[in-house]
Amino acid sequence: MTEAHNNPCPTARVLLPLPGNEAFGRHLAEDGRWELGAIETRQFPDGESYVRIRSDVAGKAVDLVCTLARPDDGFLRLIFAADAARAFGAREVTLVAPYLAYMRQDRRFQPGEAVTSKSFARLVSSSFDRLVTVDPHLHRYPALTALYTIPADTLHAAPLLTDWIAAEVNDPLLVGPDEESEQWVSAIAARIGAPHAVLRKIRRGDRNVDVELPDLSKWRGRQPVLVDDIASSGRTLIEAARKLPLQGFARPVVVVVHGIFADDSFQRLAPLCSRIVSADSVPHQSNAIGLAQLVARALGSSATPSADLIRRRRPPEPLDEVERAGFDSFPASDPPSWTSGVR
Repeated sequence: MTEAHNNPCPTARVLLPLPGNEAFGRHLAEDGRWELGAIETRQFPDGESYVRIRSDVAGKAVDLVCTLARPDDGFLRLIFAADAARAFGAREVTLVAPYLAYMRQDRRFQPGEAVTSKSFARLVSSSFDRLVTVDPHLHRYPALTALYTIPADTLHAAPLLTDWIAAEVNDPLLVGPDEESEQWVSAIAARIGAPHAVLRKIRRGDRNVDVELPDLSKWRGRQPVLVDDIASSGRTLIEAARKLPLQGFARPVVVVVHGIFADDSFQRLAPLCSRIVSADSVPHQSNAIGLAQLVARALGSSATPSADLIRRRRPPEPLDEVERAGFDSFPASDPPSWTSGVR
């Protein structure tokens, strides 16, 4: 464990939130009783980025706080800030990314494709000493340490989702989006003594998803709660929310970790639900579950989470399989319908 992890002095650590991450950075600094620093950024007329660290970082552990949802717009600023922190004497530079991008393209599905998960990991690993993130979208990689060459803390928000549901929803029925979520959803349900079920998802493309509901009649009268780690296109949640009332249920509550809500998915989902709630890994109007305390604890120490709280979309594959190209496989975000139940 490094000196930064053991040092009890609050001033030994300074948090620098990138633009758009100020609220999360402030909550994190308050929870950890650390210094909240400042970064100045702007764009030159030619589109290039200007970055200036306005805090003293010499001899301190520096945490750059930046969610990586929609990363392309601000990633260079993040790298420039990391380099600047190191140049001005930071003891170590950690990336605190509540949402971690570029996890889905984890193999070549067509000849000539870039394996962007590996390229992105190389860039991050070359600029930071440590990575802290929440519920990364793991597919074929067994863990982030198979992809990143720096220490990578993978935190899990399932207990926080559990606490929110227990406090806010009466008589919940937890509903997972697909059969691969069974272990994750059942663990959440068990913690609050609630029943659970999972849907069968049939994905025919990035924006063409159908779901099949099991017979839920024995739980009629309970409040359905759709839970998932990521709401991106929102198609699965939209289809599930449409079909639950057909079995006599009230409009569902939706609880997710990462609320990406691309395009108009939130506007389409909202009328179908009684409430939509997300953690604050991605700034959004649905944010109601704070992650700062979870992240603050991790910055001081690492804990191995319970395996049943890791939301996996499929079992990890040997790394040599990840490298292979082939026409018989589909992107992790676009599996063929016949793989829906494969564990």
